Amino acid sequence: MAASGTLSTFRLPPLPTIREIIKLFRLHAAKQLSQNFLLDLRLTDKIVRKAGNLTNAYVYEVGPGPGGITRSILNANVAELLVVEKDSRFIPGLQMLSDAAPGKLRIVHGDVLTFKIERAFPEILKRPWEDDPPNVHIIGNLPFSVSTPLIIKWLENVSCRDGPFVYGRTRMTLTFQKEVAERLTANTGSKQHSRLSIMAQYLCNVQHILTIPGQAFVPKPEVDVGVVHFTPLVRPRIEQPFKLVEKVVQNTFQFRRKYCYRGLGMLFPQIHRVESTGKLLELADVDPTLRPSQLSVSHFKSLCDVYRKMCDEDPHLFAYNFREELKQNKSKNQEKEDDKERNGL
Repeated sequence: MAASGTLSTFRLPPLPTIREIIKLFRLHAAKQLSQNFLLDLRLTDKIVRKAGNLTNAYVYEVGPGPGGITRSILNANVAELLVVEKDSRFIPGLQMLSDAAPGKLRIVHGDVLTFKIERAFPEILKRPWEDDPPNVHIIGNLPFSVSTPLIIKWLENVSCRDGPFVYGRTRMTLTFQKEVAERLTANTGSKQHSRLSIMAQYLCNVQHILTIPGQAFVPKPEVDVGVVHFTPLVRPRIEQPFKLVEKVVQNTFQFRRKYCYRGLGMLFPQIHRVESTGKLLELADVDPTLRPSQLSVSHFKSLCDVYRKMCDEDPHLFAYNFREELKQNKSKNQEKEDDKERNGL
């Protein structure tokens, strides 16, 4: 592959347009995979520019599809571009790009949710976490169906400093439905402030850098698209295990229109719920009548720190799942009803 010290500027030779590629290989967007193609290379160039300076960078593109953003990345003079595409229909068109960019483009037919990127790029690219971000980038026009589970997976990778983040604080530039992009970047107190806001912002600097109208895509989605840039923080704003933070945040926002004590109460078994929820809120110094959307990352830091201490004191607490308790209670009630019917007979 191209050496990172290369100084010459690379440009792709004349190629069929993306629209022509789609016709040539008889491609169509699969609705069940929520695929939407971006054909305007001016827009794909803009997305790539927003990712930062990619000269001699190593880039991991997810879901390249017919290769619109792929072309713009290659024209940004990268050292190497690795693309992972699940849909085999797109591989021939991507291979055409690879042939036009010898030694620049590596194609993997696989699933981004399971692909292991830890060893995909040279070890020399790795940077200590406290240093500037490495010259490694993730860029992708994500299918809407995988965008949220994928970003949650990668945020957990940020927390554990594994996956794409074994190289350091790898930056990500990704597309989402505009509503999801707004949730990821929402401020405390706003209507869009949600679970995603907290999970992203406690680990990363998150910016909604561009909105693309839905009409720019083929087929046109029912919503506009937001481009979001993530830079992992040197020090997370909540220094607790990802799964613990996720549990506290998920429970809080499941009753987003109620006071926060309602959702937080679901962290505790019913028999101790009132007492334990009161203790959590008191020690965390959080007003129980705040709505979930009014809780800041700082509030969640306090809640997670106190909940962690409570879990340390009670080793069974973290494993508690209120839904399991509900099921068990329903089962017991059903057994009682069955016993009554039998005794009545």
